[in-house]
Amino acid sequence: MRMLETAAELAERYDGFVLDIWGVLHDGQKPYPGVPEALRELRARGKRIVLLSNAPRRSWFVADQLTAMGLDATLYDGIVTSGEVAWTMLRDRSHPWFAALRGDAFHIGPERDLSVVEKLPLVRVATPAEAGWLLNTGPDLERGAASADPYQPLLEDCARHNLPMLCVNPDRAVMVGGVRLICAGALSDRYQELGGDVMEIGKPDPMVYQTVLSTLGVAPGRVVAIGDTPHTDLLGAENAGIDAVWAMTGLAADSMGADPTDALLEAEAARQHVRPVAALRSLRWTA
Repeated sequence: MRMLETAAELAERYDGFVLDIWGVLHDGQKPYPGVPEALRELRARGKRIVLLSNAPRRSWFVADQLTAMGLDATLYDGIVTSGEVAWTMLRDRSHPWFAALRGDAFHIGPERDLSVVEKLPLVRVATPAEAGWLLNTGPDLERGAASADPYQPLLEDCARHNLPMLCVNPDRAVMVGGVRLICAGALSDRYQELGGDVMEIGKPDPMVYQTVLSTLGVAPGRVVAIGDTPHTDLLGAENAGIDAVWAMTGLAADSMGADPTDALLEAEAARQHVRPVAALRSLRWTA
């Protein structure tokens, strides 16, 4: 698998860029070196950029976070988050799974994720016994984000009450300042093992790419997605019919190091059943 050193090597081949946020643009605390400059160079060349994230929060919330990191809205054309898609589907209830939801919601996750249900006619309850369904936005402060084990008794209680789970972040893990932490997808895995009914919103579901491609306004053959996670970023791009490039930052750097061999990349891609067109050392313009 060819390793690209800079994003400049992609600029001639592609006009539309779908960029993962956490693991490609930043590490959860600050942008990776060279990212602001790379975005400015792409924009200066007329490239269209949409940020696509499995964040369980509304797009405006993520935009505010990026601005606080120095990545303001002039550097991209739009943001699509799984939280925004989930909010829309909860509002419209046109999808059969969402239309079937009844009763109040029991929430697993931190308070900061509740933009995903803001201004909706939704009541949150304190226990699974009071609920009609389960809203999973990820680990909470009480049980922590090191492992899914502390959540097992709570998930078993939810399963006993047959609560369908809405998982608003299919990611299984994320890197925060060099530390690997679990995401909502890890809790979704546990719940499915218990026989629970789960709806996951976000990559790799091609549905979330519909808004992305519409916002880009670029022919799919001239669009590339850049992400650090095979299960979501790379597979999602393939499901949407666009090229994928594997960023060697975030989870990729944690699992394979910053300078993996071609053989290791090929073997891992085959194991994950994905076919990225190349790997990218990091999202920067110059080496």
